[in-house]
Amino acid sequence: MENTLTKIRSLDLPESFLTKLTSLLLKETFPKGHILIKEGRIEKAIYFLEEGIARAFVQKEEKEVTFWFGAEGEILLSLNSYFAHKPGYESIEMLEKSVVYKITHESLYDLYNNDIEFANWGRRLAEYEFLKADQRFIDHQFKTAATRYEEFITANPSLLQRIQLGHIASYLGISQVTLSRIRAERN
Repeated sequence: MENTLTKIRSLDLPESFLTKLTSLLLKETFPKGHILIKEGRIEKAIYFLEEGIARAFVQKEEKEVTFWFGAEGEILLSLNSYFAHKPGYESIEMLEKSVVYKITHESLYDLYNNDIEFANWGRRLAEYEFLKADQRFIDHQFKTAATRYEEFITANPSLLQRIQLGHIASYLGISQVTLSRIRAERN
């Protein structure tokens, strides 16, 4: 649970609240390929990724478009379900055998409603997730695929060995052939 606790602590939750929060977390293990969150459903929980890799994707026509990767310490959630209580547009797949800690929205909202410190933590959590989503959007709109690839491997060097190139190409919005060319030009 150390990666999960590190992520939670990074959002400035006092130790006394950490104990209360972790008492509500349920540990679950999933195999590679498991769809944790399925598009079109209202999800009733969020997950803290302890071990493994996940990707978020949408189905577009006949192909999947990956728009996010998460590694140890990341939060896995459907933004639409969490914030609007509506069906999510994304699916989240486990790319490796993974261990997560789950908390239901109901339990989390109870904490928010009964303690201002938790409510403030929840606000910071939401701000953090929205800033990440906003940065991904800006990057895809204004940066070249080669620049996005460079930034991806600089920020996540260990992920290259753990994620299929097809998923990385999809994330960059390019074909695998174009990704191969970018990688060859880089070397």
